[in-house]
Amino acid sequence: MEAVLDDPETKIDGFLAAGHVCSIMGIDEYYPIVEKFKVPIVVTGFEPVDLLHGILMTVRQLERGEYKLENQYSRIVKDEGNVNAKKVINDAFEILDREWRGIGTIPASGYELRKEFQAFDANKKFNIDLPKVREHEICIAGDILKGKKKPHQCEAFGKTCKPETPLGAPMVSSEGACAAYYHYSNQDAITT
Repeated sequence: MEAVLDDPETKIDGFLAAGHVCSIMGIDEYYPIVEKFKVPIVVTGFEPVDLLHGILMTVRQLERGEYKLENQYSRIVKDEGNVNAKKVINDAFEILDREWRGIGTIPASGYELRKEFQAFDANKKFNIDLPKVREHEICIAGDILKGKKKPHQCEAFGKTCKPETPLGAPMVSSEGACAAYYHYSNQDAITT
C-alpha cells in the first residue's frame, strides 16, 4: 500500500483491507499508513454484505473528510490478529525485498524460508530456477494497480488480454481489477 501511495500520481482515495489477511496479521500495521497518507482503510470480509458495508464506511469517511482505520469485519478480525499464527510465520520466514509485477521491487515486502528451513524450499530441493517474468510492453498493470488508469483504458483489455491469456498481474488473479472488470462489466460498452 505504501509503495502505491508513495507515487505522487496515485489516485486512490481509500482502501478495503482484506479481512482474511487481517485475521492473521491483525490491523496494527495499517495505523501508520492511515496517518502518513491521510487515507481511510476499512477491513472487510468477502461476502457481498461485508463488501457493501465496507464501501459505505469508506465513502462516509471520505464525505466527512476523515481518514481512519475501521474494522468492518470485527466478528473475525481482532486488532492483534492470530498471535500463534504470526509466531509460526516469524519463526519459519524472514522478510526480504520482493519484486511485484507491475510495480517493481518493494523493500521488505516478501518472505523467504529461514536458513534452518532451506531443506524444505522446493525451489532449492528440486533445483527450480524460476525465470524473471517480464511485463508485456503494452500492459499498464502498474497504472491500474496505482489507480491512475482503469482496465478498459488498456489497449489490450478484452482483446489480447483476457483471463485465459493474461498479460499482467491484474488479469492473472480472479481478484485482480482487470479480471473483475472483464467478468462483471458490459464488455461491449467498455471495449468500444
